[in-house]
Amino acid sequence: MKANRIAAAMLGMQMLLGVAAVPALAAGKSQTLTGEVSDAMCGAKHEMPGSAADCTRGCIKHGSKYALVVGDKVYTLETSDKAALDKLNDLAGAKAKITGEVDGSTIAVKSVAAGS
Repeated sequence: MKANRIAAAMLGMQMLLGVAAVPALAAGKSQTLTGEVSDAMCGAKHEMPGSAADCTRGCIKHGSKYALVVGDKVYTLETSDKAALDKLNDLAGAKAKITGEVDGSTIAVKSVAAGS
């Protein structure tokens, strides 16, 4: 009887550990997402007058990070690569394809290209 409880507990632990490992593996996989380049402060709804591009660039100048709006989801873009940041600036308010590692609502950017 006691051996059955121990075996059941061990099986439960293995299942729990197996389930916990799946998100960690998925988080490290590179993905490509297409959406609109925005900023993390405004997301899909720009508050400043003017175009979405002008608002995005203004918010970035004031310390916000770039973001990618995909449907209802807003992903904060993490990069310090100058070429990627320049491309994001060029694509502010426009569609872009972002390739990187997705972790929740953050993308560690590997590449940026114009979207279609």
